[in-house]
Amino acid sequence: MAIGAFDSGITGSLLTDPETAALFEDDAVIRAMLDVEGALALAEADAGLLPQASADHIASVCRTVTIPPADLADGTARDGVPVPVLVAELRKAVGPEHAAFVHWGATSQDIHDTGLVLRLRQAIDLHETALWRLAGRLADLADTHRATPIAARTRMQQATPTSFGLKAAVWLSSFLRNLERLQSVRKGLLMLSFGGASGNLSALGDHALAVEARLAERLSLAVSPAPWHAVRDGYLDYANWLALVTGTLGKIGNDLILLTQSEVAEIGLGSGGGSSTMPNKANPVGPEVLVTLARNTIGLLANMHQSALHEHERGGASWMLEWLNLPQMAIAAGAALLHANRIFDALDVNTERMRENIEASNGLLLAEAASFELAARMPRPEAQALVKSACKAALANGRHLFDVLSEITDAPVDWAALRDPAGHLGQSDAFITRVLESCQTLRRNS
Repeated sequence: MAIGAFDSGITGSLLTDPETAALFEDDAVIRAMLDVEGALALAEADAGLLPQASADHIASVCRTVTIPPADLADGTARDGVPVPVLVAELRKAVGPEHAAFVHWGATSQDIHDTGLVLRLRQAIDLHETALWRLAGRLADLADTHRATPIAARTRMQQATPTSFGLKAAVWLSSFLRNLERLQSVRKGLLMLSFGGASGNLSALGDHALAVEARLAERLSLAVSPAPWHAVRDGYLDYANWLALVTGTLGKIGNDLILLTQSEVAEIGLGSGGGSSTMPNKANPVGPEVLVTLARNTIGLLANMHQSALHEHERGGASWMLEWLNLPQMAIAAGAALLHANRIFDALDVNTERMRENIEASNGLLLAEAASFELAARMPRPEAQALVKSACKAALANGRHLFDVLSEITDAPVDWAALRDPAGHLGQSDAFITRVLESCQTLRRNS
Protein backbone atom coordinates (compact mmCIF):
# COMPACT_ATOMS: atom_id res chain seq x y z
CA MET A 1 0.00 0.00 0.00
CA ALA A 2 1.34 3.42 -0.97
CA ILE A 3 1.18 5.99 1.83
CA GLY A 4 2.45 8.98 -0.12
CA ALA A 5 2.91 10.27 -3.64
CA PHE A 6 6.59 9.31 -3.76
CA ASP A 7 6.00 5.57 -3.41
CA SER A 8 2.67 5.46 -5.22
CA GLY A 9 2.40 3.19 -8.22
CA ILE A 10 0.50 6.01 -9.92
CA THR A 11 2.44 9.19 -9.09
CA GLY A 12 5.80 7.71 -8.17
CA SER A 13 7.06 7.76 -11.75
CA LEU A 14 6.36 11.49 -11.90
CA LEU A 15 7.90 12.50 -8.57
CA THR A 16 10.87 10.18 -8.07
CA ASP A 17 14.18 9.28 -9.62
CA PRO A 18 14.47 5.46 -9.69
CA GLU A 19 18.21 5.44 -8.99
CA THR A 20 17.93 7.70 -5.96
CA ALA A 21 14.78 6.00 -4.70
CA ALA A 22 16.48 2.60 -4.85
CA LEU A 23 18.96 3.76 -2.20
CA PHE A 24 16.10 4.19 0.28
CA GLU A 25 14.27 0.95 -0.37
CA ASP A 26 14.19 -1.53 2.51
CA ASP A 27 16.60 -3.95 0.87
CA ALA A 28 19.17 -1.16 0.39
CA VAL A 29 18.79 -0.09 4.03
CA ILE A 30 19.40 -3.64 5.23
CA ARG A 31 22.29 -4.20 2.84
CA ALA A 32 24.07 -1.04 4.03
CA MET A 33 23.72 -2.00 7.70
CA LEU A 34 25.06 -5.49 6.95
CA ASP A 35 28.01 -3.90 5.15
CA VAL A 36 28.78 -1.97 8.33
CA GLU A 37 28.45 -5.05 10.54
CA GLY A 38 30.78 -7.02 8.27
CA ALA A 39 33.35 -4.23 8.17
CA LEU A 40 33.11 -3.87 11.96
CA ALA A 41 34.01 -7.52 12.53
CA LEU A 42 37.00 -7.25 10.19
CA ALA A 43 38.16 -4.00 11.79
CA GLU A 44 38.02 -5.59 15.23
CA ALA A 45 40.06 -8.51 13.98
CA ASP A 46 42.55 -6.03 12.47
CA ALA A 47 42.91 -4.51 15.95
CA GLY A 48 43.42 -7.91 17.60
CA LEU A 49 40.08 -7.84 19.37
CA LEU A 50 38.33 -10.71 17.56
CA PRO A 51 39.56 -14.01 16.15
CA GLN A 52 40.32 -13.57 12.45
CA ALA A 53 38.38 -16.71 11.54
CA SER A 54 35.25 -15.41 13.25
CA ALA A 55 35.59 -11.98 11.63
CA ASP A 56 36.07 -13.49 8.18
CA HIS A 57 33.03 -15.71 8.64
CA ILE A 58 30.84 -12.85 9.88
CA ALA A 59 31.95 -10.64 6.99
CA SER A 60 31.26 -13.40 4.48
CA VAL A 61 27.77 -13.98 5.84
CA CYS A 62 27.08 -10.23 5.83
CA ARG A 63 27.94 -10.14 2.12
CA THR A 64 25.70 -13.04 1.18
CA VAL A 65 22.84 -13.28 3.65
CA THR A 66 19.39 -12.04 2.70
CA ILE A 67 17.20 -10.74 5.49
CA PRO A 68 13.66 -9.94 4.33
CA PRO A 69 12.36 -6.57 5.52
CA ALA A 70 9.26 -8.29 6.92
CA ASP A 71 11.49 -10.20 9.35
CA LEU A 72 12.53 -6.90 10.93
CA ALA A 73 9.06 -5.37 11.23
CA ASP A 74 7.95 -6.67 14.62
CA GLY A 75 11.33 -6.06 16.23
CA THR A 76 11.47 -2.52 14.89
CA ALA A 77 7.98 -1.81 16.21
CA ARG A 78 9.11 -3.06 19.59
CA ASP A 79 12.57 -1.47 19.80
CA GLY A 80 12.03 1.71 17.75
CA VAL A 81 15.01 0.85 15.53
CA PRO A 82 15.70 -2.12 13.21
CA VAL A 83 19.25 -2.87 14.36
CA PRO A 84 18.57 -5.11 17.40
CA VAL A 85 16.42 -7.51 15.39
CA LEU A 86 18.85 -7.29 12.45
CA VAL A 87 21.68 -8.33 14.77
CA ALA A 88 19.56 -11.19 16.10
CA GLU A 89 18.90 -12.42 12.57
CA LEU A 90 22.57 -12.07 11.68
CA ARG A 91 23.62 -14.09 14.71
CA LYS A 92 21.33 -16.89 13.59
CA ALA A 93 22.88 -16.77 10.13
CA VAL A 94 26.52 -16.91 11.32
CA GLY A 95 25.83 -19.82 13.67
CA PRO A 96 26.53 -20.39 17.36
CA GLU A 97 30.32 -20.63 17.03
CA HIS A 98 30.67 -17.03 15.88
CA ALA A 99 27.43 -15.39 17.01
CA ALA A 100 28.93 -13.87 20.15
CA PHE A 101 31.32 -11.74 18.04
CA VAL A 102 28.59 -10.09 15.95
CA HIS A 103 28.07 -6.37 16.69
CA TRP A 104 30.87 -6.40 19.27
CA GLY A 105 30.97 -3.12 21.25
CA ALA A 106 28.74 -1.19 18.85
CA THR A 107 25.35 0.38 19.41
CA SER A 108 22.32 0.49 17.14
CA GLN A 109 22.88 4.08 16.10
CA ASP A 110 26.44 3.31 14.96
CA ILE A 111 25.15 0.77 12.49
CA HIS A 112 22.07 2.67 11.35
CA ASP A 113 23.76 6.07 10.92
CA THR A 114 26.85 4.70 9.22
CA GLY A 115 24.69 2.63 6.89
CA LEU A 116 22.75 5.77 5.99
CA VAL A 117 25.98 7.67 5.34
CA LEU A 118 27.08 4.93 2.93
CA ARG A 119 23.81 5.29 1.02
CA LEU A 120 23.92 9.08 1.04
CA ARG A 121 27.41 8.94 -0.45
CA GLN A 122 25.93 7.12 -3.43
CA ALA A 123 23.09 9.64 -3.64
CA ILE A 124 25.57 12.53 -3.65
CA ASP A 125 27.53 10.89 -6.45
CA LEU A 126 24.34 10.45 -8.50
CA HIS A 127 23.24 14.03 -7.92
CA GLU A 128 26.66 15.51 -8.62
CA THR A 129 26.77 13.70 -11.96
CA ALA A 130 23.29 14.98 -12.82
CA LEU A 131 24.27 18.52 -11.82
CA TRP A 132 27.33 18.48 -14.07
CA ARG A 133 25.26 17.17 -16.97
CA LEU A 134 22.79 19.99 -16.46
CA ALA A 135 25.60 22.52 -16.10
CA GLY A 136 26.99 21.45 -19.46
CA ARG A 137 23.65 21.98 -21.16
CA LEU A 138 23.23 25.41 -19.60
CA ALA A 139 26.77 26.37 -20.55
CA ASP A 140 25.99 25.51 -24.18
CA LEU A 141 22.81 27.61 -24.05
CA ALA A 142 24.64 30.55 -22.52
CA ASP A 143 27.39 30.47 -25.13
CA THR A 144 25.06 29.93 -28.10
CA HIS A 145 22.69 32.74 -27.13
CA ARG A 146 25.17 35.38 -25.98
CA ALA A 147 23.67 37.91 -28.40
CA THR A 148 20.06 36.70 -28.43
CA PRO A 149 17.85 39.54 -27.16
CA ILE A 150 14.99 38.67 -24.82
CA ALA A 151 12.74 40.89 -22.76
CA ALA A 152 13.88 40.91 -19.16
CA ARG A 153 10.99 40.79 -16.71
CA THR A 154 11.03 42.36 -13.29
CA ARG A 155 8.05 41.98 -10.98
CA MET A 156 6.26 40.14 -13.80
CA GLN A 157 6.51 43.13 -16.15
CA GLN A 158 8.72 43.69 -19.18
CA ALA A 159 11.74 45.73 -18.14
CA THR A 160 14.61 46.15 -20.64
CA PRO A 161 16.23 43.90 -23.23
CA THR A 162 18.73 41.39 -21.96
CA SER A 163 20.47 38.34 -23.40
CA PHE A 164 18.90 34.89 -23.23
CA GLY A 165 22.45 33.62 -22.91
CA LEU A 166 22.81 35.66 -19.73
CA LYS A 167 19.57 34.23 -18.40
CA ALA A 168 21.01 30.73 -18.90
CA ALA A 169 24.32 31.82 -17.38
CA VAL A 170 22.57 33.11 -14.27
CA TRP A 171 20.83 29.74 -13.92
CA LEU A 172 24.18 28.03 -14.40
CA SER A 173 25.95 30.20 -11.83
CA SER A 174 23.62 29.00 -9.08
CA PHE A 175 24.39 25.36 -9.90
CA LEU A 176 28.10 26.06 -9.84
CA ARG A 177 27.73 27.45 -6.32
CA ASN A 178 25.78 24.33 -5.34
CA LEU A 179 28.59 22.17 -6.73
CA GLU A 180 31.14 24.19 -4.77
CA ARG A 181 29.12 23.76 -1.59
CA LEU A 182 29.05 20.03 -2.15
CA GLN A 183 32.75 19.77 -1.25
CA SER A 184 31.99 21.04 2.24
CA VAL A 185 28.86 18.89 2.49
CA ARG A 186 30.86 15.76 1.71
CA LYS A 187 33.45 16.61 4.34
CA GLY A 188 30.87 17.11 7.08
CA LEU A 189 28.62 14.19 6.18
CA LEU A 190 30.81 11.30 5.07
CA MET A 191 32.08 10.41 8.53
CA LEU A 192 31.93 7.17 10.47
CA SER A 193 29.34 7.11 13.26
CA PHE A 194 30.92 4.99 15.98
CA GLY A 195 30.54 5.71 19.68
CA GLY A 196 29.14 2.63 21.33
CA ALA A 197 26.49 2.67 24.00
CA SER A 198 27.09 6.18 25.37
CA GLY A 199 29.42 7.71 22.82
CA ASN A 200 32.77 6.83 24.43
CA LEU A 201 33.45 3.29 23.05
CA SER A 202 34.05 2.03 26.57
CA ALA A 203 33.18 -1.58 25.68
CA LEU A 204 36.19 -1.79 23.35
CA GLY A 205 38.72 -0.77 25.97
CA ASP A 206 42.21 -0.03 24.71
CA HIS A 207 41.31 -1.33 21.25
CA ALA A 208 38.67 1.35 20.68
CA LEU A 209 40.60 3.90 18.65
CA ALA A 210 42.33 1.24 16.57
CA VAL A 211 38.99 -0.34 15.72
CA GLU A 212 37.55 3.08 14.87
CA ALA A 213 40.44 3.85 12.53
CA ARG A 214 40.31 0.50 10.76
CA LEU A 215 36.50 0.59 10.42
CA ALA A 216 36.61 4.05 8.88
CA GLU A 217 39.35 2.92 6.52
CA ARG A 218 37.45 -0.17 5.45
CA LEU A 219 34.33 1.90 4.73
CA SER A 220 36.29 4.77 3.14
CA LEU A 221 34.84 7.26 5.60
CA ALA A 222 36.47 9.99 7.66
CA VAL A 223 36.91 9.73 11.43
CA SER A 224 34.97 12.32 13.39
CA PRO A 225 36.91 14.10 16.17
CA ALA A 226 34.11 13.03 18.53
CA PRO A 227 31.10 10.74 18.13
CA TRP A 228 28.13 12.55 16.59
CA HIS A 229 25.19 10.50 17.86
CA ALA A 230 23.44 13.62 19.18
CA VAL A 231 25.04 16.29 16.98
CA ARG A 232 23.47 16.16 13.53
CA ASP A 233 24.97 19.11 11.68
CA GLY A 234 26.37 16.84 8.95
CA TYR A 235 22.89 15.63 8.02
CA LEU A 236 21.48 19.14 8.36
CA ASP A 237 24.13 20.62 6.10
CA TYR A 238 23.26 17.98 3.53
CA ALA A 239 19.53 18.70 3.92
CA ASN A 240 20.23 22.41 3.39
CA TRP A 241 22.09 21.52 0.21
CA LEU A 242 19.18 19.41 -1.05
CA ALA A 243 16.83 22.33 -0.43
CA LEU A 244 19.17 24.70 -2.27
CA VAL A 245 19.40 22.41 -5.29
CA THR A 246 15.66 21.81 -5.53
CA GLY A 247 14.99 25.49 -4.80
CA THR A 248 17.25 26.53 -7.65
CA LEU A 249 15.53 24.08 -9.97
CA GLY A 250 12.14 25.34 -8.79
CA LYS A 251 13.10 28.92 -9.68
CA ILE A 252 14.08 27.77 -13.16
CA GLY A 253 10.84 25.80 -13.38
CA ASN A 254 8.89 28.97 -12.64
CA ASP A 255 10.80 30.84 -15.34
CA LEU A 256 10.12 28.10 -17.87
CA ILE A 257 6.42 27.99 -17.04
CA LEU A 258 6.18 31.72 -17.71
CA LEU A 259 8.27 31.56 -20.87
CA THR A 260 6.11 28.77 -22.31
CA GLN A 261 2.79 30.56 -21.77
CA SER A 262 0.76 30.74 -24.97
CA GLU A 263 0.97 34.54 -25.04
CA VAL A 264 4.76 34.49 -24.55
CA ALA A 265 5.89 31.27 -26.29
CA GLU A 266 9.60 32.12 -26.18
CA ILE A 267 10.48 28.60 -25.09
CA GLY A 268 9.18 25.23 -26.25
CA LEU A 269 9.51 22.07 -24.18
CA GLY A 270 9.61 19.62 -27.05
CA SER A 271 6.57 17.87 -25.60
CA GLY A 272 4.07 18.60 -22.91
CA GLY A 273 1.33 17.12 -20.85
CA GLY A 274 -1.97 16.59 -22.57
CA SER A 275 -5.41 17.64 -21.42
CA SER A 276 -8.33 15.23 -21.02
CA THR A 277 -10.59 17.59 -22.95
CA MET A 278 -8.52 20.24 -24.77
CA PRO A 279 -6.46 18.86 -27.66
CA ASN A 280 -4.66 22.19 -28.07
CA LYS A 281 -3.01 21.98 -24.65
CA ALA A 282 0.64 21.11 -24.04
CA ASN A 283 1.01 21.66 -20.32
CA PRO A 284 4.48 22.41 -18.86
CA VAL A 285 4.47 19.32 -16.65
CA GLY A 286 8.23 19.06 -16.19
CA PRO A 287 8.69 22.65 -14.97
CA GLU A 288 5.61 22.29 -12.75
CA VAL A 289 7.17 19.25 -11.10
CA LEU A 290 10.33 21.29 -10.44
CA VAL A 291 8.28 23.93 -8.62
CA THR A 292 6.29 21.36 -6.63
CA LEU A 293 9.36 19.41 -5.52
CA ALA A 294 11.12 22.62 -4.52
CA ARG A 295 8.23 23.79 -2.36
CA ASN A 296 7.88 20.39 -0.71
CA THR A 297 11.60 20.03 -0.02
CA ILE A 298 11.88 23.51 1.43
CA GLY A 299 8.98 22.67 3.75
CA LEU A 300 10.65 19.42 4.85
CA LEU A 301 13.83 21.32 5.66
CA ALA A 302 12.13 22.91 8.66
CA ASN A 303 11.26 19.45 9.98
CA MET A 304 14.85 18.31 9.46
CA HIS A 305 16.12 21.17 11.58
CA GLN A 306 13.79 20.03 14.35
CA SER A 307 15.86 16.85 14.42
CA ALA A 308 18.81 18.84 15.79
CA LEU A 309 17.15 18.84 19.21
CA HIS A 310 18.55 15.61 20.65
CA GLU A 311 18.66 15.04 24.38
CA HIS A 312 21.99 14.36 26.11
CA GLU A 313 24.00 11.60 24.37
CA ARG A 314 21.16 10.30 22.18
CA GLY A 315 17.55 11.11 21.46
CA GLY A 316 15.01 8.78 19.92
CA ALA A 317 12.32 11.16 18.73
CA SER A 318 14.66 13.49 16.84
CA TRP A 319 16.43 10.52 15.29
CA MET A 320 13.16 9.11 13.93
CA LEU A 321 12.25 12.53 12.53
CA GLU A 322 15.22 12.24 10.17
CA TRP A 323 13.84 8.96 8.82
CA LEU A 324 10.61 10.70 7.85
CA ASN A 325 12.14 13.68 6.08
CA LEU A 326 15.67 13.15 4.75
CA PRO A 327 14.83 10.31 2.32
CA GLN A 328 12.01 12.37 0.79
CA MET A 329 14.36 15.34 0.36
CA ALA A 330 17.04 13.25 -1.33
CA ILE A 331 14.55 11.51 -3.62
CA ALA A 332 12.96 14.85 -4.53
CA ALA A 333 16.34 16.32 -5.44
CA GLY A 334 17.09 13.33 -7.63
CA ALA A 335 13.70 13.59 -9.33
CA ALA A 336 14.10 17.33 -9.90
CA LEU A 337 17.52 16.84 -11.49
CA LEU A 338 16.12 14.05 -13.68
CA HIS A 339 13.27 16.27 -14.89
CA ALA A 340 15.57 19.26 -15.42
CA ASN A 341 17.96 17.30 -17.60
CA ARG A 342 15.08 15.97 -19.67
CA ILE A 343 13.68 19.48 -20.06
CA PHE A 344 16.94 21.02 -21.23
CA ASP A 345 17.75 18.10 -23.51
CA ALA A 346 14.54 18.88 -25.46
CA LEU A 347 14.37 22.66 -24.98
CA ASP A 348 13.43 24.69 -28.05
CA VAL A 349 14.53 28.34 -27.97
CA ASN A 350 12.27 30.52 -30.12
CA THR A 351 14.52 33.49 -30.87
CA GLU A 352 12.06 34.97 -33.37
CA ARG A 353 9.32 35.06 -30.76
CA MET A 354 11.70 36.69 -28.29
CA ARG A 355 12.35 39.45 -30.82
CA GLU A 356 8.63 39.79 -31.63
CA ASN A 357 7.75 40.25 -27.96
CA ILE A 358 10.33 43.00 -27.65
CA GLU A 359 9.03 44.72 -30.78
CA ALA A 360 5.45 44.43 -29.55
CA SER A 361 6.29 46.84 -26.74
CA ASN A 362 6.62 49.65 -29.32
CA GLY A 363 9.94 50.68 -27.89
CA LEU A 364 8.85 50.84 -24.25
CA LEU A 365 11.54 48.30 -23.30
CA LEU A 366 14.06 50.87 -24.55
CA ALA A 367 12.77 53.71 -22.38
CA GLU A 368 15.77 53.51 -20.06
CA ALA A 369 18.15 53.60 -23.02
CA ALA A 370 16.32 56.65 -24.41
CA SER A 371 16.57 58.40 -21.03
CA PHE A 372 20.33 57.93 -20.84
CA GLU A 373 20.80 58.88 -24.50
CA LEU A 374 18.93 62.14 -23.94
CA ALA A 375 20.66 62.72 -20.61
CA ALA A 376 23.91 63.07 -22.54
CA ARG A 377 22.37 66.10 -24.24
CA MET A 378 20.26 67.69 -21.51
CA PRO A 379 19.89 67.58 -17.72
CA ARG A 380 18.95 64.07 -16.63
CA PRO A 381 15.72 65.02 -14.76
CA GLU A 382 14.54 66.78 -17.91
CA ALA A 383 15.41 63.74 -20.03
CA GLN A 384 13.56 61.39 -17.68
CA ALA A 385 10.48 63.59 -17.62
CA LEU A 386 10.50 63.81 -21.40
CA VAL A 387 10.70 60.04 -21.84
CA LYS A 388 8.03 59.41 -19.21
CA SER A 389 5.67 61.76 -21.05
CA ALA A 390 6.49 60.06 -24.35
CA CYS A 391 5.77 56.62 -22.83
CA LYS A 392 2.28 57.74 -21.87
CA ALA A 393 1.66 59.07 -25.37
CA ALA A 394 3.02 55.90 -27.00
CA LEU A 395 0.76 53.72 -24.84
CA ALA A 396 -2.28 55.90 -25.49
CA ASN A 397 -1.81 56.04 -29.25
CA GLY A 398 -0.22 52.68 -30.01
CA ARG A 399 2.85 54.34 -31.50
CA HIS A 400 6.54 53.53 -31.17
CA LEU A 401 8.21 55.39 -28.33
CA PHE A 402 11.03 56.65 -30.53
CA ASP A 403 8.58 58.04 -33.10
CA VAL A 404 6.96 60.06 -30.34
CA LEU A 405 10.30 61.21 -28.97
CA SER A 406 11.58 62.27 -32.38
CA GLU A 407 8.57 64.60 -32.63
CA ILE A 408 8.77 66.20 -29.19
CA THR A 409 12.52 66.79 -29.02
CA ASP A 410 15.08 67.99 -31.51
CA ALA A 411 17.95 66.41 -29.58
CA PRO A 412 20.44 64.94 -32.09
CA VAL A 413 19.73 61.24 -31.39
CA ASP A 414 19.98 58.51 -34.01
CA TRP A 415 16.63 56.96 -33.10
CA ALA A 416 16.82 54.38 -35.90
CA ALA A 417 20.11 52.98 -34.61
CA LEU A 418 18.80 52.98 -31.04
CA ARG A 419 15.86 50.73 -31.97
CA ASP A 420 17.92 47.52 -32.23
CA PRO A 421 17.47 45.59 -28.93
CA ALA A 422 20.75 43.76 -29.55
CA GLY A 423 22.51 47.04 -28.84
CA HIS A 424 21.15 47.15 -25.31
CA LEU A 425 22.48 43.94 -23.77
CA GLY A 426 24.91 45.73 -21.49
CA GLN A 427 27.65 43.54 -20.06
CA SER A 428 25.83 40.28 -20.83
CA ASP A 429 28.72 38.95 -22.88
CA ALA A 430 31.27 39.68 -20.15
CA PHE A 431 29.07 38.12 -17.46
CA ILE A 432 28.53 35.01 -19.58
CA THR A 433 32.28 34.68 -20.13
CA ARG A 434 32.93 34.93 -16.40
CA VAL A 435 30.37 32.24 -15.59
CA LEU A 436 31.67 29.89 -18.29
CA GLU A 437 35.25 30.39 -17.11
CA SER A 438 34.25 29.62 -13.52
CA CYS A 439 32.46 26.50 -14.78
CA GLN A 440 35.59 25.30 -16.54
CA THR A 441 37.76 26.03 -13.50
CA LEU A 442 35.45 24.21 -11.12
CA ARG A 443 35.24 21.27 -13.50
CA ARG A 444 39.04 21.00 -13.65
CA ASN A 445 39.35 21.15 -9.86
CA SER A 446 36.54 18.76 -9.00
